[in-house]
This record gives sequence, structure tokens and C-alpha cells, in this order.
Amino acid sequence: MQNFTELERIDPIRRGSNERIKDYKEIYDIFKTPDAASQAERCIQCGDPYCHNKCPLHNYIPFWLKATAEVNKELAFKLSNETNPYPEITGRICPHDRLCEGDCTLNQDGFGAITIGSIETYISENGFKHGLKPYFPGVTSKKRIAIIGSGPAGMSVATYLLRAGVGVDMYEKAPRPGGLLTYGIPNFKLDKKIVERRYEWLVEAGLNLTLNCEVGKDITFAEISQKCDGIFIGIGAQKPRRANILNEDAKGTLKALDFLVNIQKKLFGEEIDSKYIVKDKSVVVIGGGDTAMDCVRTSIREGAKSVKCLYRRDRANMPGSRKEIKNAYDEGVEFVFNASPKEVVVNSDEKVIAIEMQKTMLSDKDSSGRQKVEIVKGADFRVEADVIIFSLGFTPEVPSFLAGNGIEVDKWGGIVINEKYETSKKGIFAGGDCHRGADLVVRAANDGKEAAHYILESLK
Repeated sequence: MQNFTELERIDPIRRGSNERIKDYKEIYDIFKTPDAASQAERCIQCGDPYCHNKCPLHNYIPFWLKATAEVNKELAFKLSNETNPYPEITGRICPHDRLCEGDCTLNQDGFGAITIGSIETYISENGFKHGLKPYFPGVTSKKRIAIIGSGPAGMSVATYLLRAGVGVDMYEKAPRPGGLLTYGIPNFKLDKKIVERRYEWLVEAGLNLTLNCEVGKDITFAEISQKCDGIFIGIGAQKPRRANILNEDAKGTLKALDFLVNIQKKLFGEEIDSKYIVKDKSVVVIGGGDTAMDCVRTSIREGAKSVKCLYRRDRANMPGSRKEIKNAYDEGVEFVFNASPKEVVVNSDEKVIAIEMQKTMLSDKDSSGRQKVEIVKGADFRVEADVIIFSLGFTPEVPSFLAGNGIEVDKWGGIVINEKYETSKKGIFAGGDCHRGADLVVRAANDGKEAAHYILESLK
């Protein structure tokens, strides 16, 4: 260990941009064992590991780095899977530069952070290749828990309950499990076979998975309650925030998640509305987060004539992962910073032809260190577009079964929970984006892990 003075940080090989924009295959190779081991050897094994502390799951990062450096694949695999319900997924999609790698001591000292995310992916994929699998004891309890939603939080809860031998009935309204992981994150970041594989193991472990089943429509909340000893709600947050500008709903305007979901359906071989086809069109995406990056990079692969990303702050203040922003640049996306939408411009058929933008500037930092966005008067400009995709964030939707069963929500529509992840109705738990609002997959994963702990405690 501590070979950081002799070894530089390296990242996995990335397919060239001219090649990768032609398909939806993942763009990064998995580390080979010698590379993973040598990169893990750079870790200085901090006494107070900031990487562990910054990780929402509090993964045992220094420990599985040491095991990887010693080429002990079984130990590394067990340590990685102990605290994480799906490390091969978080290793691929977490914004490591803002979490574990961002707080790595070597990053602070200028040596370059350990490639934690890439090593995390390697540990699982190398383990799977050698026949290792997550351990489940089989259902040994007479108790059963119902989970509504199969996204990151629900998947995590199911994992930890099944590890404890508790039976799980999961209800998902879509035809495939995974929620955001399946329909909201493009294949070039997360191949859907990765999600399918985890669900195959959960079903083997005793998960009773019911697809195409929307609670409140295809089955009542009361019916579910009668069959189980507790319920976890993990329905995510899919209601898009609005820009509140003129002609926001004109023909040719799309919501980010609707666009990503429909393109994924297309890749699954399903029919989609022609309004989501952007081939040979000029596409403008409004927003600067990871979902916006997913939209611009998807548009490139869909054969758009041009793709522009318009964001109201500067590049340094973009909320998206640095890695994803760089990938978008490399793939041909044009960025326009300090630009805020003012009005969608339409023709006589109410069809999008452009978007009117206001130039912005950032104020001096206030006492909290935050800079406000200020409009520069008299500096409006127009960007031509055939399609405008709004990626301004998401808030929780509020299905009718919540109020109908005394489950409180806050003013944003988020389900209210206590410190034990229990809602206002005893025995009903919740977590993930339906509580937090749109947030990181890894935080939903931790919500699921913590909620499972308290659900098990309630069953005693």
C-alpha cells in the first residue's frame, strides 16, 4: 500500500468518442486485475478515512482496497457487498468526484484520488466472473413485507430483508423492474443486463416480483396491507419541475425523464410516440445536472443534427458529475453557459422554432457562500431549435392511496417519515426520492438499507 508516490492515478480505458456515439454500449472497460491491484496499492489507509465518511452507504472502502491490492478477490467481494446492495451499479453511476473520490486524501494533496468507483466495479465483476454471488439464506421467516416500487430504494430494502430471511412481495407498475435504473439511466452508463442480473438473484432468494401492477389501479393498498406484516414505499420522484415560461408546452418541447424513458423503451423494441424521435433535428437541453447530460448524450446517439446544453450558471457551478460533462463535450455537445430560458418561440402551428434566452451573471457570494443568478438586462438572445428538452429536476408525485390511507406528505409532495423511516401510519415505511425529492441513487440505496434495519426491528 501507499505507493502513490510511484504510481499515478489511471482511469479505465474509455472507448473513443467517434466509436461510442454510434451505439449504447457502456463506454468504460472494466479494470484488469493488475491495474485494479496497482491502483488500490496507491491507498494510504487513512486512520480516519474520508472516503468512507463521505460515502452515503459508508462503504468499507479502505478495507476492500487493501484486499484488492493483495488480490484477495473473495474478501474484497464480501466487504464490498456487505454495505452495498449493488456495488457494481454504484461503481458505474455514482458521482465519485463529489463523494468518495472527492474526499480522498490523495485528491486533497494533489496526487489524484484513488479510482474508487472503477475498482468497486472491478471487484464485483471479477467476483461474478469467478463464480461469486451475493449470499442469501432463503426465506426462513413467516413474516412478509410488501414493497411498492422496484427502483433503487425498493431494490435495496428487498436485498437486506432477504438477507435476513424475510419474505418480500414487490409491486412494480412497469413491465421491467429497476425503476430509474432501468428506464431513467441510459445504457451507455449502465447496461440493463446489470440490473436484470441483480433481480434474477433476488427472485432466486425468494422475492415475489409482480410487474405491470400499479398500486391504486391494478391492486388496492388495502389488498396489499392484508397480505403482509409491513409495507415500504419507494415510488421515486418523477414529476418534472417547470420553467414557467411562455409556450413551455408547445409541440416540440419534452420533459427529460419522458424522453429518456421513451428512448429506453425504443431500445427494448417497444413502440414510442414520434415526438421523441430527434434524428436530424436541432436539440436544445435546458439544465446542467446528470439527467441533462444523459439527455444530450442520448440525443447525440439518436442522430440529432445538433445538440446544445444551455445552463444558467457557469461550468464550474454545474451540478452534474465532472466525468459526465467531459464525456458530453467529447461526444460533440455544445455548451452555452450563463443562459436562462425566457420564452419558447413557436410558429403559426404552435411548433417550436427557437428559445429566447436571457444572459445571466453570478452575484458575489453571500454569507452562506452561495452566488445568486442575476439577469443581465438588454442581453437576450435566441437559440434555434426543433426540440427543447427541459431538465430542471423532479419532485415526488402524490398517488391517491397515500392520502386515502393517512400517509402524510410535505408541501413538496415528499412522504413524511421519522428517524426510523416510518411514515405517519404505523407499519408503513418509505425512503428514497419519494421522501427526499430527486437525489442520488446511492442515497436511495442507503435509505433502503436503513429502512430495512428498522423494518426488521419492528417485526421482533
